[in-house]
Amino acid sequence: MVLDADSVNCEAEEAVEPDTQACSRGSFTVMAASIDSLLEEISGVEDPIEELQGLKTALLSIPVSALRDSVGGRRLGVIFSLLNSDHREQVQLCVDILERILMALSPEHLVQNYRVELQAGLNHPNENVKILALTQIGRMVEHPDAVTEILHNPDIVRSLIHCIEEENIAVAKQAIHSLSKLSHSKTGLDKLFHSDLLRVVKEVMATSDVVRYRIYELVVEISSVSPISLGYCANSSLISQLLCELTGDDVLIRATAIEMVTSLAHSQHGRQYLAKQGIMDKISNMIRGADTDPLSSLYLPGLVKFFGNLAIADSPQQVCETYPVFQNKVFEMALDPDPAMIGVALDTLGLLGTTVEGKQVLQKTGELFPGFYFMVMTDAIEDFSILYILYI
Repeated sequence: MVLDADSVNCEAEEAVEPDTQACSRGSFTVMAASIDSLLEEISGVEDPIEELQGLKTALLSIPVSALRDSVGGRRLGVIFSLLNSDHREQVQLCVDILERILMALSPEHLVQNYRVELQAGLNHPNENVKILALTQIGRMVEHPDAVTEILHNPDIVRSLIHCIEEENIAVAKQAIHSLSKLSHSKTGLDKLFHSDLLRVVKEVMATSDVVRYRIYELVVEISSVSPISLGYCANSSLISQLLCELTGDDVLIRATAIEMVTSLAHSQHGRQYLAKQGIMDKISNMIRGADTDPLSSLYLPGLVKFFGNLAIADSPQQVCETYPVFQNKVFEMALDPDPAMIGVALDTLGLLGTTVEGKQVLQKTGELFPGFYFMVMTDAIEDFSILYILYI
């Protein structure tokens, strides 16, 4: 079906004194009728590519703000059904159409009318369909009423968990985001950690190293919300499993674990938990033992960054005095021939130097490393901001 421009726009000869709003309303009413006609045509043809293209064009001609009134009451079952095809162009056109329409509808409307279809989308083999479903479910979990409906449907939550093991990182990231949002309430925490869904999480976690660290990412995000959230995660044994990875045999996994633990330390309750678990002392000992580990360059930067962030979050003086191996290692790294080590050292010094207390600590400690000062003064270190950090 080809849309007649005269059926969409008000006739020019009738617009001697145009009423813009009335014209727009009339245009959208006609367009809504055209959408109805297109949906009917689509349901009655075997190869609907042309009709889908016409519907997509029609939808793009209507502002999203007006689209809600135009399509809100229309059933989209025919479009969802056409997603079940091996025809990639057809599937993509349906995704484009649904993306346009669903974004115009409220999260409440979606959960009441399209929950089943969107759940099916989570299990669709096409990644674009998955992302469409995840995007809309992501809107639902941020709505106070819609999220309740999601939590009452454990199958949706289960499908979200399984999306974390998808190869496409965009799919996994969106699933992690939605699950994290679901856990912002006690009901959500109970659903994820006090039901058989925790078993599903652990099963998915066992898929691969990559997926395991995606689960850790989710756990850290949830833990950072509040001490209560952290308690749920700790009781699930997932955090203790992450902390054990710090001293694992695989140095690459160890480096990734350090990044996760650093993220957990961004919150005050996270730092308190890590301190109670003796993690600060453990990381300090790891820095100390790095001198005898030929592979330490793979994880040492992460250890230093951990304490650098810890010092800024708490107190540079307290952290440097409690863990002197940290500050000594930073200055040693600044004199290292490895450019990567120098870069991490300068970044850490720059972070510490953002506070007056940090500057004082750096000046006092730096006196023990005259070689570092010599390199600064002779431009051996091509970063003049260090002068500012230490002396201004």
